[in-house]
Amino acid sequence: MNDMNKNNSVLRFMTCGSVDDGKSTLIGRLLYDTKTILTDTLSQIEKTSKKKGMTVLDLSLITDGLQAEREQGITIDVAYRYFSTGSKKYIIADAPGHEQYTRNMVTAASTAQLAIILVDARKGMLTQTRRHSYLTKLVGIKNIIVAVNKMDLVNYDENEYQNICEEYNSFASAIKLNKPEANISFIPMSALNGDMIVDRGDSLSWYKGATLLETLENIDSTEETKNSRLRFPIQLVCRPRDSANEALHDFRAFMGKIESGSLKVNDKIKVLPSSYESTIKEIRIGEELISEANYEQSVTLSLNDEIDISRGDMIVQKDDNLISTKKFTANVCWLSESDLNINRTYLIMHTTRLSKAKISSINNKININTLDKERANELKTNDIANINFKLAQPLIVDQYEQNRSTGAFIIIDETTYHTVGAGMIETIE
Repeated sequence: MNDMNKNNSVLRFMTCGSVDDGKSTLIGRLLYDTKTILTDTLSQIEKTSKKKGMTVLDLSLITDGLQAEREQGITIDVAYRYFSTGSKKYIIADAPGHEQYTRNMVTAASTAQLAIILVDARKGMLTQTRRHSYLTKLVGIKNIIVAVNKMDLVNYDENEYQNICEEYNSFASAIKLNKPEANISFIPMSALNGDMIVDRGDSLSWYKGATLLETLENIDSTEETKNSRLRFPIQLVCRPRDSANEALHDFRAFMGKIESGSLKVNDKIKVLPSSYESTIKEIRIGEELISEANYEQSVTLSLNDEIDISRGDMIVQKDDNLISTKKFTANVCWLSESDLNINRTYLIMHTTRLSKAKISSINNKININTLDKERANELKTNDIANINFKLAQPLIVDQYEQNRSTGAFIIIDETTYHTVGAGMIETIE
């Protein structure tokens, strides 16, 4: 990675695991030791810690933002925090540990590039450790750090750490989490005392690996996008109206966000589903003309040919064999308090395109405790199932394991317009 890309890179990661394994304290420690906590926030945390009778800072207060979280000492909603080290920017999602908030964990995981799975050194692997590891695999996160926390409470015993590493490796092999493209690291640590988070500390001299921050700094967060094919869904056809400006009389361009890949001026492109072809004439960010644009940038494109393009169409490279479909199978996390009704019609929102959808069948539902696949005719909140969909209008989709942006969608209740589910496409017919 060159210096410019490294400086501009952003890594999105989440912390997950069981309740009371120290997720919020870990994030608080990371922010505290990288000196990214505002003075007034730190002052408030000091006051609250003293009120609770604590002799050290309660760093978990930094992420437990909701009153109910502070009262119960648990994380309910996904809390996002941001920090920068000068070489990289980070977006942290603190996912809830309770089973009843599985849907919130899936929401946090959907955009994460890395997962830190915490394990309490005293307790070893718990059901929630296995559950979150499985969900991490399901949403396609390829970088995993197993943080064996609270090593101070087992006297920094190396054998305790090695036993947990062996147990986790055995489980990862059983669920095929450790496939070749996955990268699993293990780090012993004490978030409370700050050992192996940013600084190494003095208590884990037998551990010769990298600290948590060193490991994060070495993750190439641009890797997923380097080999991705261009996916540019059209969000808006731009036809400015200004009769006094002759330059705008014939101006027609296409606005949207690059979901994956990159594009340059003079690139040969194809528009789906029509398959009309053209080349890129100009690329703009705002009013600035640029020669090249990359993943996650929102741009305006002009083409060298006047071809029919509208909202919901997708621009891809000319040689791409992507096609539209009306049938696919997906893994779905049901988010709504109302049960999924297999006889109802739902709306599927995929990038900028909307389609009505029927559920052909529920192939199976995952038992979140045993990870067994069970038969089901309905889904309740937090259920995860494999479902066949049949669409009224075709969508231009990828398999989720090939492209996390165009392989994902949300399910909308067509009467209330509430989001009721999130899906990851497994196979396309």
